[in-house]
Amino acid sequence: MHPVNPPPVPLRFTEIGDAGLPAIVFLHGFLGSGSDWLPFAKALSRKYRCILVDLPGHGEAAFPETLTPKNASEGYFTRTLDALAAELQRTLPAPCFLAGYSMGGRIGLGVALRHPGLFRKALIISSSPGLRTEEERALRRKSDEGIARKIEKNFDSFIEFWYTQPLFSTLKNHPLFKEVEAARKQGSPRNLAMALRLLGTGNQPPFHRELEANRMPMLFMAGEKDLKFVEIGRQMVTLSTNCSLEIFPGCGHTLHTEKQERFLDRLTDFFNTQEEAP
Repeated sequence: MHPVNPPPVPLRFTEIGDAGLPAIVFLHGFLGSGSDWLPFAKALSRKYRCILVDLPGHGEAAFPETLTPKNASEGYFTRTLDALAAELQRTLPAPCFLAGYSMGGRIGLGVALRHPGLFRKALIISSSPGLRTEEERALRRKSDEGIARKIEKNFDSFIEFWYTQPLFSTLKNHPLFKEVEAARKQGSPRNLAMALRLLGTGNQPPFHRELEANRMPMLFMAGEKDLKFVEIGRQMVTLSTNCSLEIFPGCGHTLHTEKQERFLDRLTDFFNTQEEAP
């Protein structure tokens, strides 16, 4: 049951590039913010209008103080999709392009599949269509609750723990890791814990059926060493004939950070390629 008057979903947009250019909407991952995409937006701003979104609980998109998991959790993921779609419809000439990473990839995939008129193409990085069964989602919610409590108890310790995960092993050895780590420590523990409880994979509706019906060109990317998401990418490609998968050699989960030039080249190639008429 939804709250009678649910608080608005917080979103913050930053624009770089001329308003008359084709637009790319960038969605960041968990713990990040729209500013994660600044190096890419600056490189692309002569040819694209780049929209850098702070997703709920991240960057400048703080949750209202009145919001709690009890009064918001049911359906919040879908409300976020609808709120983002409405804001994009209000501010951008459709259709535009989409690039989403990890959590932002899950949200972006949901928006693209449920509001297909918004985008011409979608680039989904290190992400998934969700979990198929309620049993899997319930287990994930339980796991995420444990992580949320770690965030609230000792945020610096949590950041250290987070980057010990195997999917970040290549990032930890990258020259940009210290910069990434410092940026993550600027987040709000209360907001990030709330975001995990509301927008984690356990609260995401599965998008497998929508993918089967999808007609939008999509490119999935995964790092070679991020074995879980390589397999998820392969599964997604089998669901939709309009989807393709690119595996970045030598990379983990943060392939766009680890190989920025290659990522930019592949992004521009994908968005610039003209699709044949059906």
